[in-house]
Formats: sequence, structure tokens, C-alpha cells
Amino acid sequence: MSNFLMRTLSGLVFVVVVIGSIWLNSYTFLGVFALITALAVREFHLLTNTQNEVNVSMLFSIFGAILLFVISFVHASNIIRFPIFSVYGLYIVLVMISELYQRKSNPIHNWAYFILGQAFIALPFSMLNFIAFNDSAVYEPFLLIAVFITIWVNDTGAYLVGITIGKHRLFKRISPKKSWEGFVGGALAALASGYVFSMFITEISLLQWLLFSEIVVIFGTFGDLSESLLKRTLSVKDSGNAIPGHGGLLDRFDSMLLAAPVIFIYLSFLA
Repeated sequence: MSNFLMRTLSGLVFVVVVIGSIWLNSYTFLGVFALITALAVREFHLLTNTQNEVNVSMLFSIFGAILLFVISFVHASNIIRFPIFSVYGLYIVLVMISELYQRKSNPIHNWAYFILGQAFIALPFSMLNFIAFNDSAVYEPFLLIAVFITIWVNDTGAYLVGITIGKHRLFKRISPKKSWEGFVGGALAALASGYVFSMFITEISLLQWLLFSEIVVIFGTFGDLSESLLKRTLSVKDSGNAIPGHGGLLDRFDSMLLAAPVIFIYLSFLA
């Protein structure tokens, strides 16, 4: 099978899994994205644990990520009113205390990468729950689907314009292939998607949808650059090989990592 065909097929499967799990119901979203969160955190620590004096517990990190995602789901859906995030906070404290007994030469590295994995990977994935559930704790998948579609439209527009007329580097030190022309092309494509979304969800005005799209573009680009910085720091090309032809999960979800928290804040102001 050619690389192009493999890339196309795996890309289609990826889109179907992401959109399908969100669209079907809240529990398929919970199951699939809790698994994706766990695998993404695992992928992150497979990279970071290659560094000298870094040996973050994969079990502790994955459990923490799943715990945060499930707690966020339970809170966003209003299943439990108990201040449940205190459970996650206690877990983080216990993990950090446990590191004191590991007798490592430089345990601060493990602390730092453990917290980074939770903050940079697990937290943004968990924030997706608060986009999917509205203020009345009703599951409404369209906004979450809109986030991912906007990311993909932006990526496609940026790529096509970038390879065609891209000359001025956007952030050469971190990602030499990205151009300002590609960034503008992606932003314009995202505006078009925002216009289309405004025809389906009229509770949000056209202007608000356009702002939604550009927030995703701006912070999605920063998320992409942040993941590129991580890979450059660790001297790797891809974060993994979970998706044939596309690299790892972090390579596919990098734009979401910084876009999701900001979109949640934006939607909170609109509510």
C-alpha cells in the first residue's frame, strides 16, 4: 500500500472516530476521548522519559489523566455536585509526595514532566467536556465538532496556501515550514467555516462564530508551535506512530491543546 493511500485511509478513520464518538452520544465521547487522553499522555511520557534523569511513572500519569477527564465529564454533566476536583488535587499531591521516596538523583525533573503532562495534555482534553455540555448540563455535540472541523479547515487552508505562495516564515526557529501566507490562508478558510456554522446554530450570531473561528486559528497555531517546540527540544520528528502516515496522537491533536481552554472561556462569556 502506498504511503499516500495509507495516509488517506488512516486520516479518514481518524476523522470518523473523532466525529462519530462525539456525535453518537455523551458516553461514546467519554469512552473514546478518555482512551485518547490516556494514550496521548502515554505518548508524551514515552518521549520525555528518554531524557537523562527523567523517569516519570507511566501508570501514575495515565491514571491521573483519566481521572481528570472522568471528573470533568461528571462535573460538566452535573452527575455529581460534590466538589469532585478535590479528588484529583489530592491525587496530584500524593504522586508528588511519592516521588520523595524514589531516591532519584534529580527528582525535580520527574515532578516537572509529570505536571507538564497533566497541564499540557490531560487538562486541555478534559476541557472538551465543558465545551460539549452547556450551562444546563445538556450534551450538545455540535460546538465540539465545530472546534475540530475549524482546526482541520485551518490546517488544510494553511497547508495549501503555504506550499503555493508561502515565502515569509511564521516562526522559523521552531517550525521552519510554516509561513505567514499559510497562516492567513488558514484563517480565511476558518472564517468560511464559521459562516457555514452560523447557518446551523443561529443562537450564536455570525460575528460570534467568526470570532470563534479565529480564536481556534490563533490558539490552535500556538498549540501546534508548542508541540513543535517540544519535539525540537527532544530531537524527534513525530510524537509517535499511532496514526500511520500522520505521526502520533499529539501530532493530530496539537492545535486543540491550547485552543480548547480558550474556546471554553470564550463560550463562557457568551453564555
